[in-house]
Amino acid sequence: MDTNSSDALDQLDDAVAAAAFRRLVRHLRHRHDAQNIELMGLAGFCRNCLADWIRDAGFDGDKGEAREVIHGMPMDEWKATRQKPATEEQLAAMEASVAKNKVD
Repeated sequence: MDTNSSDALDQLDDAVAAAAFRRLVRHLRHRHDAQNIELMGLAGFCRNCLADWIRDAGFDGDKGEAREVIHGMPMDEWKATRQKPATEEQLAAMEASVAKNKVD
């Protein structure tokens, strides 16, 4: 699947798209029990990916600043208070899921 192709999503008003994005980020901030490794294993993206994507879209900050925007706190604080160690099963699921992201 080409995730960058033009489709109906491209016709969304920027304000509507921005509001939906902010709602998604706030939802993920609230659901910190949904670990990044689990999101990667299931969907092939996580909070850190969203931080990378805002940088790709023109955010002026560095990687750490982008992650702070998405996580709602500095990455070190997120890791210390929210992140749990990944299991071997989670790592394997993430690797398999990320492989599906590759576009030929």
